[in-house]
Amino acid sequence: MNNVGLILEGGGMRGVYTSGVLDFFMDRNLYFPYIIGVSMGACNGASYVSKQRGRTKSVTIDFVSDSRYLSYRNLFKYKSIFGMDFIFNEIPTKLVPFDFKTFSNYDGEFVIGVTDCITGKEVYFNKSNYTNNNILDIIKASSSLPFVAKSVKINDSILMDGGLSDPIPIKKSISDGNKKNVIILTRQRGYIKKPFKLKWLASKKYHNYKGLYNSLVQRHKLYNETIEYINKLHNDGKVFIIQPQTPPAVKRTEKNPKKLIELYNEGYKDAERNYKDIISFLNKNG
Repeated sequence: MNNVGLILEGGGMRGVYTSGVLDFFMDRNLYFPYIIGVSMGACNGASYVSKQRGRTKSVTIDFVSDSRYLSYRNLFKYKSIFGMDFIFNEIPTKLVPFDFKTFSNYDGEFVIGVTDCITGKEVYFNKSNYTNNNILDIIKASSSLPFVAKSVKINDSILMDGGLSDPIPIKKSISDGNKKNVIILTRQRGYIKKPFKLKWLASKKYHNYKGLYNSLVQRHKLYNETIEYINKLHNDGKVFIIQPQTPPAVKRTEKNPKKLIELYNEGYKDAERNYKDIISFLNKNG
């Protein structure tokens, strides 16, 4: 495949849908030459690039009942509802080891999007930026959701959730030369993001980060405009979209393992159901 991108939306725990899709891709040995992900999409993309089938499912579902992973205790103790050090240090280095070698040797590009808290603008990292010492921190930064996680400092920049500034990085993929793109979304068709309601809280919590505040306030407009743009590309035959058929019964901070497993299985089945059409799309000229 040449000039083909795989784009992975975030969505917190709804990202287990993407885990199911990517595990099916790995079962079929379907690997893309260019992958770009934000937030939970970056987590999924990393395990896909390291070719560790089932890893993100295991990390997300098997540990969700562990208070070190997701709990209000973490919020009081570490100012983050997610145990970010547990998730991005202890799990990948000890409990469910991340395959750094295979990740580094992947024959393709992997881009991670983050948001600069000062400017509110998107920042992208690619394989030339990654080392064994920083890749987990970059994924952590992209996955650090406002209000429930702390910002991450990398190279003197204060960074947070990549989904704020570029929720579905289709334009970045196109600008990097990809003429066709497969997009995995974690919301159902027709979803419209509503305006941000907690402006007063955000203005207090992030008074030093005007860019981040502006990204939060404007995010719904950016998201909805991006969806409109993607739908136009879809009508023109330039993108293939995989997404839940109905509204996911999984919250961004979901702790119910049964709901998470069901959404994972839905992603796997949707990928299986669409597989022939995906291959046809990838093989089609133009």
